Amino acid sequence: MNQRAAGCPDLLRDWLKEAVGSDASDLHLVTGYPPVLRMHGELRELDAPKLEHDGVHQLLEAAASESALGRFASEKNTDFCLELSIDDSLRRFRANYFLTGGNIGACFRVIPMEIPDLAWAGFPFETAERLSNLRNGLVLLTGITGSGKTTTLAMIINLINQEGGRRIVTVEEPIEYIYPKMPNSVITQRELGEDVLTFSDGLKYGLRQDPDVILVGEIRDRETAQMALSAAETGHLVFSTLHTRDVKGAVSRYADLFPQSVQSEIRSQLSVSLKAIISQHLLPNADPTQRRKLALEVMFNNAPIASGIRTGKLLSIDNYILSGRDQGMLTLNESVTRLLQSGQITQETADRFLGDSFYN
Repeated sequence: MNQRAAGCPDLLRDWLKEAVGSDASDLHLVTGYPPVLRMHGELRELDAPKLEHDGVHQLLEAAASESALGRFASEKNTDFCLELSIDDSLRRFRANYFLTGGNIGACFRVIPMEIPDLAWAGFPFETAERLSNLRNGLVLLTGITGSGKTTTLAMIINLINQEGGRRIVTVEEPIEYIYPKMPNSVITQRELGEDVLTFSDGLKYGLRQDPDVILVGEIRDRETAQMALSAAETGHLVFSTLHTRDVKGAVSRYADLFPQSVQSEIRSQLSVSLKAIISQHLLPNADPTQRRKLALEVMFNNAPIASGIRTGKLLSIDNYILSGRDQGMLTLNESVTRLLQSGQITQETADRFLGDSFYN
């Protein structure tokens, strides 16, 4: 699950310590640039020389395990979690190694020590509680990379874990948050490349482990999409993510994973099994020294939305979300406006994010 920390060079450890101390979300190491932190959505260079190929290669090779380096050699990319003791506390980082122009580079994501609190994240408790109380079906989290999907799923799965009484299986790439062991709850976390080869394999074999709840880190291929639907149809509660900007895009993207000849059938299955889609965006805080603010689009499936999904009339979904406030739904425009009115984001951010059409 976690790569050895003993071999982590002191220089890399110092930069990661700086990332933790600065409340940064990521550390970027790319040849030709100094080390760069992402802080509250903005990039900040560390006071260090520009990185050279040989130096970066030696640092990153020393920090990774043999299995991670083996995957990198064969696939040109690898993901793993790194554990380090920093200021007498164990800290976790999600590492991604990649090639660019023949040079190795890396991004280290700082993982919080504990699964965050819903209030801290700005995620509505009522929505999280409703999702955690579902007994079957498919729930999708959407958003661009870095929009907090993994954190939201961790908070919801942790609610389920704390409530007890259910068997939870997760398939992740890599494992980021570690769930605590709770009474009357059994949770197993499987990591791609270490415990299982693919998301679809994790789903297939996970169904043989008596699960009530299955978390699949990402739906990125036809086989995983089909198995997630089948699991949801057979009485399991399945959570996963898609990389799309909005709710409509998630439905469209899901169907597009399949050949045109069967998309109508897939939309029909989706209209029945889909329980909810949450689309997330992290917006710059009005105070640039503070963490970004969460804006949401929330859709719970109902009869009109199911009809729109089944018939492919996805443009109607926006109207149904707008008219579904009493059912717990939320439009993105409304979420952004609330942040603006409460002073959490600036007018400039709202204007840039919503566009002119919102005000006309």
